[in-house]
Amino acid sequence: MNASTMPPEVLENQAADQRRKLHNRVVELKSTLRETLDVRRNAREYLAPAAGVAALFGLVLGYGFTGMFTRR
Repeated sequence: MNASTMPPEVLENQAADQRRKLHNRVVELKSTLRETLDVRRNAREYLAPAAGVAALFGLVLGYGFTGMFTRR
């Protein structure tokens, strides 16, 4: 049975069902995106690794900069 031979009620029900599914997916996507982009949660979760990387980078940069001005 193709779309032209289906009763209009069935087509309307299918369209309504598809709209509901699409709406639910959009709501879920918005919720997931909000959680993913939450600055406070991300800062709390990744503060220690970011600080470690920054400290290591600072040490390496400082060692290299000092090495330019000292003789061996």
